[in-house]
Amino acid sequence: MSLMLFMERVYMGIVIILVKLFWKKPEKRYKFELIQDDVELGSSNFPVVLIQIPMFNEKEVYKISIGAACGLSWPSDRLVIQVLDDSTDPAIKLMVEQECQRWASKGINITYQIRENRTGYKAGALKEGLKRSYVKHCEYVAIFDADFRPEPDFLRRSIPFLVNNPDIALVQARWRFVNADECLLTRMQEMSLDYHFTVEQEVGSATHAFFGFNGTAGIWRIAAINEAGGWKDRTTVEDMDLAVRASLRGWKFVYLGDLHVKSELPSTFKAFRFQQHRWSCGPANLFRKMVWEIIQNKKVKFWKKVYVIYSFFFVRKIIAHMVTFCFYCVVLPLTILIPEVWVPIWGAVYIPSVITILNSVGTP
Repeated sequence: MSLMLFMERVYMGIVIILVKLFWKKPEKRYKFELIQDDVELGSSNFPVVLIQIPMFNEKEVYKISIGAACGLSWPSDRLVIQVLDDSTDPAIKLMVEQECQRWASKGINITYQIRENRTGYKAGALKEGLKRSYVKHCEYVAIFDADFRPEPDFLRRSIPFLVNNPDIALVQARWRFVNADECLLTRMQEMSLDYHFTVEQEVGSATHAFFGFNGTAGIWRIAAINEAGGWKDRTTVEDMDLAVRASLRGWKFVYLGDLHVKSELPSTFKAFRFQQHRWSCGPANLFRKMVWEIIQNKKVKFWKKVYVIYSFFFVRKIIAHMVTFCFYCVVLPLTILIPEVWVPIWGAVYIPSVITILNSVGTP
């Protein structure tokens, strides 16, 4: 398993070098033309975009995320902002609602949305939001978690990919972290996630037109969401679930590495542990439920199936976690207590060192 993980890292390293040297940027690979302001047409040449901001007891960051969404450079009559608040604290719910009312008084089309229960959690909130009658005319939906802050030009740089390429379902932006230097824990997370965005997402987008949706800082074509079966809460990774189902129906994804969205990393071990549990268990559970469907699918190419099953799921989502825990946290420590068990130096030192070095390319 260590060798499998090592070979996966080497493969990704070779491909990303080739991509950076020879591959065209997304603006050259796809039809891309900025949507221009037209005095005669007014805002009618801009598509109607829905912004969804799911929240749950976000006392510290709700003002920042709502303010960033309301500050997007897009015609106000072609923008619908939906705050999906699943908070359980009445005081926080009141504060979020008042913030929405404050922006609404300035002429922003923003709606505060709550549910009677939290069925389906985030997936349930997003699904419920798309059912509302006032969003039926929206063509695209941009999703931002409560701690994400898009720049004003976010929509102008991403929407043209969807408008000019009818086979594209998703445009994913890169995360940037405002608190990366807060502590050792956040610096370690930054290194891991920078590799994910710099290498894994870039390779998936450039070579197979597939990568897992990160759940936020992305824009979906609503027609693609509906065709794929909508949001489902059968696993804790509803974003990856939707991405795989949409990909199996022939939709393409585009990753924009130069389009950044600021966010925050978990700075406490409790929050980090909760996040990692979701990111570790969810993909493995999803793989168990969808592997046969992927194998039987006839709309995607054979090599794309191989990439999704072996590289995307098996090595990265299952093998990587098993090696990290079983080998490095159990087997190697036990060899100190049991001298009869001998681990070769290439397995105990060289391979882990090379993997770590390759993982750090995004954050030298």
